[in-house]
Amino acid sequence: MASQEIEALSGALARLPGLGPRSARRAVLWLIKRRETALPQLLNALTQVQELLVECEVCGNVDTANPCGICTDPRRDQRSICVVEEVADLWALDRARLFTGKYHVLGGRLSALEGVRPEDLTIGQLLDRVGHGGIDEVVLAMNATLEGQTTAHYIAERLEDAPVRVTQLAHGLPVGGELDYLDEGTLAQALRARRPVG
Repeated sequence: MASQEIEALSGALARLPGLGPRSARRAVLWLIKRRETALPQLLNALTQVQELLVECEVCGNVDTANPCGICTDPRRDQRSICVVEEVADLWALDRARLFTGKYHVLGGRLSALEGVRPEDLTIGQLLDRVGHGGIDEVVLAMNATLEGQTTAHYIAERLEDAPVRVTQLAHGLPVGGELDYLDEGTLAQALRARRPVG
């Protein structure tokens, strides 16, 4: 039996996505074995993130600077915005290095069952960004779920009168699939084959 503190650490790690109780126990044992080197590094990294973490007021990304590194990068295409549901989707697309524009994180997706309405998401901020001008294309990169496609359709309707080209990731993404779990090849093909909405 481990002490109450070690069990608490194991329990905290087990709540992380992808880690169950057994994996969490293995991680705790690994940290204990390397407590002189690995544990201080982990504690320092967690403390720094806790102190510096902010949500970008422009796009909704999570970073240690506001605006985030993507929004302030002068090499980014200022005329193109890729709209995603969650920060994990932004990171998945950006990791593939295929989209060179800016992003907009909605903070979820429309869902009648879960009670998520348009005003619960950052759709208003997206419309404001487009309304300020200088945007040529809005890429709707919603997950290929019923809720994701409903959200994309709603945004496309709201942008119907805006002077922008609204495109969507190509179908061919697995139905029910989520962007964060797709490989770079699949994401690359979906981005290359994007098409106008409507």
